[in-house]
Amino acid sequence: MTSPTGRQPTLDEVAKLAGVSRSAASRAINNAAHVSAANRLAVERAVRELGYVPNVTAQALARQKVGAVVLAVSDHNEELFGDPFFGRIIAGVTAALEDTDLDLKLLLCHPERGHDRVRRMLRPPRADGIMVMALRGDDPLQRMVEKSGLPTVYGGLPLHGRPEWFVDVDNRGGGRVAAEHLVSLGRRRIATIAGPADTHVAVARLDGFADALSVAQLDHTLVEHADFTREGGAAAMERLLQREPGLDAVSVASDNMAAGALQTLLQHGRRVPEDVAVVGFDDLPIGHLTQPSLTTIQQPIRSLGYEMARVLLAVVDGEKPSPLLLPTRLVVRESAPAPVSLAVS
Repeated sequence: MTSPTGRQPTLDEVAKLAGVSRSAASRAINNAAHVSAANRLAVERAVRELGYVPNVTAQALARQKVGAVVLAVSDHNEELFGDPFFGRIIAGVTAALEDTDLDLKLLLCHPERGHDRVRRMLRPPRADGIMVMALRGDDPLQRMVEKSGLPTVYGGLPLHGRPEWFVDVDNRGGGRVAAEHLVSLGRRRIATIAGPADTHVAVARLDGFADALSVAQLDHTLVEHADFTREGGAAAMERLLQREPGLDAVSVASDNMAAGALQTLLQHGRRVPEDVAVVGFDDLPIGHLTQPSLTTIQQPIRSLGYEMARVLLAVVDGEKPSPLLLPTRLVVRESAPAPVSLAVS
């Protein structure tokens, strides 16, 4: 079978006959690894039926793929990948890549110093695409990946600009729900421990906190910033108690910081939740181990990593996927139990 006009059949016609997208047909013809067996078989049948002859130049370009993608994190802490948050991110990324022949390279990039390793990776390209996380302020990493022209997917929005491809969590919505929960408990002097002010995630969660307290006509200025660590949360809680000894609730922008805040409250003889109710953010394993157990906002961390890699694969294949915003939900435990009249799972 040939094209109805007598010309050579096109890749679009192969894809239509096979019932797959153009990019899926291209991957199958170029023998890429991330193609399902069913799609590969359907494309092979369509190629034979139409008498399609692949473009030699396009195949040569396809063979020039490096076979690796990068997860670059703008942070200098060597213990970062031991954090349960980033452990789940990596698990999600590797799950998305497991049916491909792509290697995953991990890069820690200091947000202020030179990014020599990244420059070597990008010039000339030693990767087919890059995933970027934890950008701080006007981060040089963001400028470098944009300049490289490599397919790039952001895990979480940068503070400045809105990239074409990103996967993020509804941080503002989660911050709002955390504060709304504390308001529903009858708390009226509510503080927050926010993350670093030069990160979009911290700004968004703080905005959500302010949204909820403004609607409730409560003061939303009792704010201290910390660095998403347990030690940072403990120190920020100390500062909040010095500023407002009568606070009766605190919304904390990460579970690690919330664990530190609980420690400080205990040291000051404050009972949780009787004197001070506490809500965290993340739903990490530490929330089950604190005393009392931590009410928190659950974000789909593993899904964030998985979707980041999935979107990157689509971009590498020439597709134009839509950005994603993943949902959050409230998980109620002992540090801020639900009102008796509510049934919250």
